[in-house]
Amino acid sequence: MSEIWKEYSEQFLPWLMTHGIRIVGILIGAYVINMVLRRSIDKIVRLSVKRDQYESAEGERKREDTLIRIFTWTTGIVILLVTVMMVLQQLGVPIGPMLAGAGIVGLAVGFGGQYLIRDIITGFFMIMENQYRIGDIVILDSTSGLVEDISLRMTTLRDINGTVHHVPHGDIRRVSNQSKMFARINLNVGVAYHSNLDHVIKVMNDTGMTLAEDPQYADFIIKPPQFLRVDDLGDSAIIMKIVGDTVPHKQWEITGELRKRLKNAFDQNGIEIPFPQRVVHHVKPPDDKVENR
Repeated sequence: MSEIWKEYSEQFLPWLMTHGIRIVGILIGAYVINMVLRRSIDKIVRLSVKRDQYESAEGERKREDTLIRIFTWTTGIVILLVTVMMVLQQLGVPIGPMLAGAGIVGLAVGFGGQYLIRDIITGFFMIMENQYRIGDIVILDSTSGLVEDISLRMTTLRDINGTVHHVPHGDIRRVSNQSKMFARINLNVGVAYHSNLDHVIKVMNDTGMTLAEDPQYADFIIKPPQFLRVDDLGDSAIIMKIVGDTVPHKQWEITGELRKRLKNAFDQNGIEIPFPQRVVHHVKPPDDKVENR
């Protein structure tokens, strides 16, 4: 037992007092640097990002949060890699051969790595150009949903059914953002051909103004929904177009409430919303054909 303790004290204790203390110092230093960088990035981004005249305060905050998330994630990965390398060096693991081996492996998988580089570069420009942010509702090519996360390599969307989609940035060809600056109410309503259009337009406009003045919805409506034009002369109805502006993400809720109020207003004013109809003409056969039967 004394020999084991002697060997322990002669070998492990000196290592613990030198390399062990260094490893603890490295870990504490990495933690402190990471926390300092996180706070610095937060302050620098919020001071650097300037809102243009068309962007809301919420839009500015979304952009800041997205940039902070990306920069802190990137610096965290760099700090982690450097820390692991330094700890391995203190443990006696040779770093040089590992780096050389990593270079060889990198060349071996270089063909596949080009897709990763493409995703990262594309993602970097998307973020810097402020094409979309965390919390926006977007359509990426044919995939739509709420942006839950953005990394340098991919964007995570959750659609209306709750399905999560992970979209690599290199595969994105078109970005349609439904959350920037304002959203649009774009509603078509059909009325019967015998309707008095001037009366219909007045009812529509009054309904839109009443909705915009409702305290429950007033803060979400930028421009009250109003009649724009006769959009089409359909087979069974005259199609009237109503448009208005809302804050982002509220266009669907406001449009649904507008539909309900228009239906009630039309019922009260005797305005018919027709359904598809088909006129059938019954032709009576000649009398001689009837007698021959």
